Parts: sequence; structure tokens; C-alpha cells
Amino acid sequence: MITATNVLVLLVMVVGTVGIVVPVLPGLIVVWGATLVWAFERQDGPGWLVLGLATVLYAVGLVAKYVLPGRRMKTAGVDGAIVAVALAVAVVGFFVVPVVGAPLGFVLAVYVLERVKHREHAAARRATTHAIRAVMLNIGIELGTAFAIIATWGVAVYVTRP
Repeated sequence: MITATNVLVLLVMVVGTVGIVVPVLPGLIVVWGATLVWAFERQDGPGWLVLGLATVLYAVGLVAKYVLPGRRMKTAGVDGAIVAVALAVAVVGFFVVPVVGAPLGFVLAVYVLERVKHREHAAARRATTHAIRAVMLNIGIELGTAFAIIATWGVAVYVTRP
């Protein structure tokens, strides 16, 4: 059944999903939070079940988005310290050049630091390519997690309609 709450929750979930691709909002937590609001509005078994499933999906996605890209970068030979500095530059870049500053700052920082470390373009380019792939993997994991949460919620809305 189409209710104001369901429409609002769906809109917030869409905004959260867009926030994953365009890093303006913490997208995944917004999608989970919309599920939380929906469950509190329902106050019934199916609502709590969906919230529990969404929480498990969120936790698995959160762990995966930090473990898998980091592991791939470590395998590629990119130091953790370089990644940490690049992340700090990405945060600053986000505020200096809204939206595109974060990914641009991250990639440029990895390239410059790897270039200084190895003193050659090929190694720096290789490390930067791995960093870009890790960022894309991170975004893919977040999107997959958001879609799984939204699908779980959508099935519950459909199944519990009057």
C-alpha cells in the first residue's frame, strides 16, 4: 500500500544511494536510517525483522568496504601510510572543491606520494591505477549493500500490504 511514510522512506533511500556515488552524504547510513524510521513507524514484527536484516547487511557491507579494497591495495604494494595521507587529502579536497575534490585529491595524493617514493612514473601510475580500482570497488560494495537493503525493504512493503 502506498503511504506517505513509504514514499518518504523510498525518497530518502534514493537520496542515500545517490550520496554513495556523489559523496555529499554518508549514503549507506542514510539508506539504513530510512529503514530504521520505517520500522519505528510500523512497530510490528515484519518491521523489526527488516530492520534486523538491514542492520546485518549494513554491517557486512561496512566490513567489506574497508577490508577488500585495503587488502587489494596492500597486495599491489601501496603502503598503508600513503593511503592514510591520501584519505586526509581527500577530506581536504572535498571541502576545497566540492564533490569532485575528494576523489581527485585521493588519486593525486597517491600518485604524488608514490612518485616521490619510487622516483619513476611507471610505478606511480601502477599504484594510482590500483588506488582508483580500490575506490571503485569501495563504491561498488556500498551500492550493492544499499541495493540489498532497499530490496529487502521493498519486498517487505509488498508482502505486508493489506
